Amino acid sequence: MGHSAKKGTIKHRAYARVGLLGNPSDAYFGKTLSFGLANYWAEVTLSPSSSLIIEPHPVHDPHCFDSLQNLVKRLDDEGYYGGVRLLLATCKKFYQYCLSHNISLHSDNFSLSYDTNIPRQAGLSGSSAIVCAALSCMLEFYNVGNMVKIQERPSLILSAEEDIGILAGLQDRVVQVYGGLVYMDFNKQIMESLGHGQYIPMDTSLLPDLYVMHTPNPSDSGKVHSTVRKRWLNGDAFIRLCMDEVAQLALEGYDPLQISSFLCGAGIGKTNFIFRLFFP
Repeated sequence: MGHSAKKGTIKHRAYARVGLLGNPSDAYFGKTLSFGLANYWAEVTLSPSSSLIIEPHPVHDPHCFDSLQNLVKRLDDEGYYGGVRLLLATCKKFYQYCLSHNISLHSDNFSLSYDTNIPRQAGLSGSSAIVCAALSCMLEFYNVGNMVKIQERPSLILSAEEDIGILAGLQDRVVQVYGGLVYMDFNKQIMESLGHGQYIPMDTSLLPDLYVMHTPNPSDSGKVHSTVRKRWLNGDAFIRLCMDEVAQLALEGYDPLQISSFLCGAGIGKTNFIFRLFFP
């Protein structure tokens, strides 16, 4: 995440996420290997204000239309989406988290606004990027960053999204909090004992050259995830087996990267590996 502050104004960015291996087993106690993509980002700006203001984006949160027909077309094309609901949920969950952890907040108000160039519904985690950037702004504004552990921030971000009905796992939020390339293990015992997964940042230079493609005609991935989630909760043997296999792919990718990191550290040089990707 990048950030800057000038004359009381705070800006933070969070970047798009690419799930390289293991996606979406993070929501099913699996493992993932993912990285941030600096080409695409969401930026949130926090400015001191006499009242608490959540500013709509002129493009992503339209409230003015030429006609009823254009309003309906917009909703058909874009859906009932936008960043305002994400900023509102972030404020709510941040306040509740601080209240439950006895973290005192000063009474100054602020305005929040956002911008993003992350393609909509392209599987690049545009929603969580907005929440992550907003959380970073609020942590800095209230000067409580040292009181909210970095390992707990992904869960806090996810809770804001869940509050508005977004179904997902922790993977995206972990990468956007930590940045770079991260290996994640969401083993159930680890999650229950620590309250979070095991997150291991890695050197991005270990990755081979990669290319990102996304469809120009996006769809709501939440509809797919909700069906899979329901089947997993119902004990569907096929879905559970698939998630175990997908999680294993992340481990298969992580192990050679570890070896490559060791070889580079020993001065032997970078080693190329072939990754077996999973396409459902």
